[in-house]
Amino acid sequence: MANETKHMTYADAGVNIDDKSNAISALVSKLNFRRTDGAKSLDLPGQFAGLIDIGTSLLTLCTDGVGTKLLIAKQMEKWDTIGIDCVAMNTNDAICVGAEPIAFVDYMAVDVPDAEILSQIAIGLNKGCELSNCDLIGGEVAVLPELVREIDVSGSCLGIVAKDKLIDGSKVAAGDLVIGLPSTGLHSNGYTLARKILEKLEISLDEKIAGLNDQIGNVLLTPTEVYVRKVLEIVRNYDVHGMVNITGGGLRNFLRLKKGISTVITDPLAPNPIFNVLNNLGNVELLEAYQTFNMGMGFSMIVPADSAAEIVKKCPGSKIVGEIRDGYGVSVPSLDLKYEKY
Repeated sequence: MANETKHMTYADAGVNIDDKSNAISALVSKLNFRRTDGAKSLDLPGQFAGLIDIGTSLLTLCTDGVGTKLLIAKQMEKWDTIGIDCVAMNTNDAICVGAEPIAFVDYMAVDVPDAEILSQIAIGLNKGCELSNCDLIGGEVAVLPELVREIDVSGSCLGIVAKDKLIDGSKVAAGDLVIGLPSTGLHSNGYTLARKILEKLEISLDEKIAGLNDQIGNVLLTPTEVYVRKVLEIVRNYDVHGMVNITGGGLRNFLRLKKGISTVITDPLAPNPIFNVLNNLGNVELLEAYQTFNMGMGFSMIVPADSAAEIVKKCPGSKIVGEIRDGYGVSVPSLDLKYEKY
């Protein structure tokens, strides 16, 4: 069933990563106001969470949503896990600076309020907060029939970290090793491309595809891994120089770490079966796949070489996937891949 004549891309599906980056740069260039007294924000470009100085501690704030994974939930009539995705996409960002997630708020925009669907979404939100050890302290349901035709689910996470425990990537240096933590699947990124591949080949979500152990729709609804507890346990006991949440942009996210370094992935984690299936069906080139999907590595820690092996033992399924060198960019030599622009 693979498309052998056309390499499908995220841009062809409707999401151009470069256009998004340019648009974000244009947006950020106009956001220059800063408080002049009291608590102030810290200017740390590239981080996965915003930081606010409140004295001896820093507050972190981040926001994200579930994206078009929601359309899979709608087609499968299964809404009880996407709340986990919403919480995970935020709390996994918060921990990248060493912060402990403490509070979460959700936002849902709907055309018509459906009590049963919202109840199912709440099950996932509650589970996500349990997995993250994070209180859901409020939220908003906006009924917008003139603006939306589907349900959109997003949220924001508040975290806290002591100033002397902040992990901002500044300590990352040549010789550090890169530890990869396995993903559970697509997490909540790249679904526009995944859906377009299936639509183009007229594959129903209830089909069982060779290589998968369930209907492809159920596999695509596998919740995002919540890395909070295991990562914070490592942070409390080991020196961690930097962390990366492998979300939209795939391996390009390593470019956010620090200037003047090169991340070389010498032994990548094996992709989950769903990635092999989608790449085969859509004839997706590896250069495109590794900047659209997480390809099996959902999170990464950059640590000193002398503690890497011990940390891996504490994180089942993880392994040392690469190293930090002088230079710039992120590369996978064995696959002839290199990215130099976030």
